[in-house]
Amino acid sequence: MATALNLAMILVSVVLMLVILLQTKGSGFSGAFGGDASSIYRTRRGVEKTLFQFTIGVAAVYVILALLASFIL
Repeated sequence: MATALNLAMILVSVVLMLVILLQTKGSGFSGAFGGDASSIYRTRRGVEKTLFQFTIGVAAVYVILALLASFIL
């Protein structure tokens, strides 16, 4: 059981990293540090919205797996 849980956590963490990296738009470091104020007030549409919601779902699965791992192991 512990091995399967560890493998699932590794897989979900890799998927989470890939999904987060897919969300970058090439705004550079200025957007990361608050220099791009126009991106704050934009609404997400289409694929961008779906990717954002998928990222939240994968992050929730990761948190649940981490809690399970802490109780089981």
